[in-house]
Amino acid sequence: MNILTFIVHLFEYVLYAYFAFAAVYVLIFAIGSVFTGKNKSLVAKHIRKVAVLIPGYKEDNVIVDVALEALNQNYPNEKYDVIIIADSFQPKTISKLKELPIKLIEVSFDKSTKSKALNKAMAQLPNDYDIALILDADNVMASDFISKINAAFDAGFEVVQGHRVAKNTNTPFAILDAVSEELNNSIFRKGHRALGLSSALIGSGMAFDYQLFKKRMTEIHAIGGFDKELELTFLRDGYTIEYLNEALVYDEKVQKVEVFENQRKRWLSAQFIYFGQFFFSGLKHLIVNGNIDFFDKVYQMVSPPRVLLIGLTTIIAAFYTAFQLIFPEITTCAISYTSWLSVWASVVAAFILAIPKQFYNAQTLKALLTLPKAFISMFLSLFKLKGANKKFIHTQHGTS
Repeated sequence: MNILTFIVHLFEYVLYAYFAFAAVYVLIFAIGSVFTGKNKSLVAKHIRKVAVLIPGYKEDNVIVDVALEALNQNYPNEKYDVIIIADSFQPKTISKLKELPIKLIEVSFDKSTKSKALNKAMAQLPNDYDIALILDADNVMASDFISKINAAFDAGFEVVQGHRVAKNTNTPFAILDAVSEELNNSIFRKGHRALGLSSALIGSGMAFDYQLFKKRMTEIHAIGGFDKELELTFLRDGYTIEYLNEALVYDEKVQKVEVFENQRKRWLSAQFIYFGQFFFSGLKHLIVNGNIDFFDKVYQMVSPPRVLLIGLTTIIAAFYTAFQLIFPEITTCAISYTSWLSVWASVVAAFILAIPKQFYNAQTLKALLTLPKAFISMFLSLFKLKGANKKFIHTQHGTS
């Protein structure tokens, strides 16, 4: 075997190992999500005081309606405050917000980030809150959301993620985004909790012990992906992140390919950065402390996103199958096409199990026709990550 053949075969083995592990990984947790029952119904003994923190940057299109919706909870009014953190809002929007029974905190930064806005707000708020509940500026809570979050804290959890679902499915891309989120809910939240590991955080619809969150946020200076840094540090320190599948918060889904690409670019950049920062720490905690939860989260930072996973395994499996069937006399491939087809089949099986039944309809089938466009957009984003986590990338909401 010459050196070139050795290098090519080594590359094949590494590529196969990466995708094969990712395929088995998502399949295991997808199976786990199927056998998960409902969260236990709890009757809370303590009614905690909740700060509903809603940071927004130039969210004039949606913020007033979101603030109004947030006030409609079947939770004692005196036990929760809706706190809008307004960054770069128009004067007329500020005037409308001041008319509502909420707390309004105006902030301004040279370089805006969600973590800066949250830290600025908590520095001004009183310390009498028990729970910090974080929403995005487009999120709408189900009327029992805070009650279910409070009950989870009664069960002893200090970090809780709610079930974020689509508020809109008005374009093919919005449907794809909704399906993608539910895949992640099943695999990285529901399935993980079923198998005894922590849920992943999403960035909104999440709740924390207030003092714990306030202290931890002073250590967070992320421009993008602050939720990833939060969950990594919480898991490193031994906290379990609970997932409430029945606690719903509605989130506006991406409707255009340009927004999709910007959003995914920001997420991918954050993941790679945090993988580099936490890999050795995660490995040390796994070996010394047996902290599987933390190392599992570190792996997630470098695992392929679901759109890339299905797209790349499809392309690779198709290439190997075509090459080895058309040129059977050539035996230079280190990996057989049947091995790659097994990887592809595992990914497909995982997705079939993880996608909720309500998405099995003609509308979703039609939306799948745009999947190649989403794949190409996300694949190209891999080559545009430089500097993506050094500047704030705003996702505009409330537009059709």
